[in-house]
Amino acid sequence: MKMIKKYSFLLLSVVAAAFSQSCTEEIDTSDRYTYKQETLAQYLKGHEVYSEYCKLLDLVPISRRSDSKVMQLLSARGHYTVFAPTNKAIQDYLDTLYSKDIISQPSWEGFRNEKDLDSIQKIIVYNSIIDAGDASDATIFYTSNFPQKAGGFSVNNLNDRQLILNIDAKSNYFINGTVDSKTDSVIGGAALDPQNRDIPAINGVLHQMHGVVAPSNETLADKFTAIIEEKGEGIAISKVMLLCGFGDELRKVRDEVYEDKVLAGELNKVLSSVNDNKPIEIPEHRRYGYTIFAETDAFWANQLGVDVQSISQSELAVKMKDWVVAQGFYPNAVNDENWKSPNNVLNQFLSYHVIPYKLSADKLVIHWNEKGYSRTSRVLTIPVEEFYTTIAQPRLLKIYQSADTEDKGIYLNRFPKLNNGRKDNYHEASCDDDKQGFRILTTQSQEVLNGYIYPIEPASAGQSGPATLAYNEATRSNLQKQRIRFDVTTISPEIINNNMRLVDSKGNNGYWGFHPDKTFKYLENIQIENGTNFCYLPGITYAWNNYQGDEFNVTGNYEMTFKLPPVPVKGTYEIRYAVQNNSNRRGMCQVYFGTNPDALPAMGIPLDLRIGGTDSRLGWEADLASDDDYNAEVDKKMRNYGFMKGPEFYTIGGGSARANQTTTRRIIVRQDMDPDKTYYLKFKSVLDDNTKEFYMDYLEFCAKEVYDNPQTPEDIW
Repeated sequence: MKMIKKYSFLLLSVVAAAFSQSCTEEIDTSDRYTYKQETLAQYLKGHEVYSEYCKLLDLVPISRRSDSKVMQLLSARGHYTVFAPTNKAIQDYLDTLYSKDIISQPSWEGFRNEKDLDSIQKIIVYNSIIDAGDASDATIFYTSNFPQKAGGFSVNNLNDRQLILNIDAKSNYFINGTVDSKTDSVIGGAALDPQNRDIPAINGVLHQMHGVVAPSNETLADKFTAIIEEKGEGIAISKVMLLCGFGDELRKVRDEVYEDKVLAGELNKVLSSVNDNKPIEIPEHRRYGYTIFAETDAFWANQLGVDVQSISQSELAVKMKDWVVAQGFYPNAVNDENWKSPNNVLNQFLSYHVIPYKLSADKLVIHWNEKGYSRTSRVLTIPVEEFYTTIAQPRLLKIYQSADTEDKGIYLNRFPKLNNGRKDNYHEASCDDDKQGFRILTTQSQEVLNGYIYPIEPASAGQSGPATLAYNEATRSNLQKQRIRFDVTTISPEIINNNMRLVDSKGNNGYWGFHPDKTFKYLENIQIENGTNFCYLPGITYAWNNYQGDEFNVTGNYEMTFKLPPVPVKGTYEIRYAVQNNSNRRGMCQVYFGTNPDALPAMGIPLDLRIGGTDSRLGWEADLASDDDYNAEVDKKMRNYGFMKGPEFYTIGGGSARANQTTTRRIIVRQDMDPDKTYYLKFKSVLDDNTKEFYMDYLEFCAKEVYDNPQTPEDIW
């Protein structure tokens, strides 16, 4: 039985000590692999260097719902990754607490009350262990399968926190910390010992640590306050963010009502489902998360000609507002000093810098099955992009990363010219000065309990585009001129913020289910009616024909309504729905679309999800290598039936989705749309068979200027 491993302690917010990278307490590693017949508990007890850590493991319970101790957990079967602090690392941590006046002396006797002592002991233990469950394919994190630099581990630790990996210029590994851009060294964080790591045991792996793994328990609002008090980097954005009233939003951590209902047993934790006859579990938590993209203090000091450290919040806000107005950003916003109003021009400028998703560096864009990409080698092959909706004023933000052979950086609102012909390689051909976008400085991010802050590079000297990130007319026009493809999970921040997207941390292939709204509304942007069995399937252990591997999968007498992201400018758009029809489980539904979710008009005849390229009536034919004109005619004939081939962009097995008959796109809406209106899509079953599935992979927005362009036809990618 899988141990309970999710905890919710709002512990003391402390700063971890800076630890030496040299090994000060080495273990004899000459016969280290002989220990693979021991459990992690046995290994730890057999080495004096971990004696203080062992005392804590014997004291700390597995959870508030269990009297069993964590040492017992590490004695049992399972798949544990342990970042074990040495005795010196624990003492260094106590020294840091003493220097911060959190304790009266640098020892366990220095705590002023039992509550603080208990909290610190749990900080050390819970943050040091990842429990991936006891499924046969559960993950144990050796350094060989660590995430990429500045990336997050795919399974949370026992404190329900995602740990972040950083690597310095000498290839030393650190858990958490920030990379200094000038020295390429890691500031903060806990270092892995270079000799004593990847130590195998029967039930997992151990890495010796020279520091205590202690991620901050600050919220983003707390972080802004601390930066202002300590006059740290990011003080300019911190001052104006708090003044403009974003603190209340950025202080949110989790939905306590949901938490209480789960603990009280008021919500069924296992939902019935026909999906592979597997039990569908509900999420244990409903967390909030945010990612902030922020200009550096140097940028604002240069643009405004002020000392951002000494200037008051109100004076800085006025100067920043005047600068935003002078740039021509948000001309329809109100130029006043009502900072907390969403109509205020500075408020709108700042809101475009925040998305309601907590994204580690390796999740800013998703690399999964784009053409040529291998999840083993991780070599970037073609550009990948994601589209997210910002907070407050819903607007589209594009995040883009190019291939390894090109710049390889991750950018906001970059719009390059791509080699996107039918026989091209989809690499960047060039990028105009005004479309360069803004590089995200991923290794300099700051991670806190409910989000990340990423610095962004300003525009380079001589660049003719905007000086920094803004949803101006040019950005909106550039977005309209491209096809906007988004995985449906990006509609729901809850999928990402609760560590479900492309993660199997449960040992049941990661199936997640959600109650109908009348029982509890979990997914804010999806309305789920009674009778709907709504599931998210990460699909990471399957070879499904899905873009990015995952899907929404629904059965029952279903009816659900999706709140859509905004379009960039007013115009005519197609909304395309991806369907993979090689399953005999697919069903049939009616599609509705409009602005009033309670009275949406029907869009044409019901959508039959069983029909795809294998239906001879659609005229699907494989591309001919020798005749692109004929291939274009096949595409045109399929469009006449409201169908398109899958894109060349991603692969299924050894070939592209375009070459697969069972993977097509359906044009389900062609309507005028307005960026200032909110649109909804509803799907309602029209079959009596409750076992038939509704399937949802990705959607596309495509403006008429793209799909009906006589000079430049829409590309196949």
